Amino acid sequence: MLGIALIGFAGFAALCLAMEKHFSDLLGCKPRPQQVRLLRVAGWLLLMLSLVLSVHLRGWGHGLVEWIAVLMAGVTLWVFVLPYQPRLLLGLAAASLVLGPLLAVLAG
Repeated sequence: MLGIALIGFAGFAALCLAMEKHFSDLLGCKPRPQQVRLLRVAGWLLLMLSLVLSVHLRGWGHGLVEWIAVLMAGVTLWVFVLPYQPRLLLGLAAASLVLGPLLAVLAG
């Protein structure tokens, strides 16, 4: 389940960076329209991937509930850490993008 949580966390990171304000605050420049579009698509694809993996591993009953729970935990982390340690979140997002799929493959 940790792999699924990390993939979802990376998806929320991409969706966060797809917002012009957060992109500018975190990366120090304005995003191009293509970057915003790519980040939105990547964010939603990562969230859907985490849902598919969760349902595949646990079934609809447990998988959907656990998926929502880990997504809420990831979003809570974003909400409370973003104002204070935004660079830390970028590092965590990058690590989760690498470790999430690796852990999901090992768990399956």
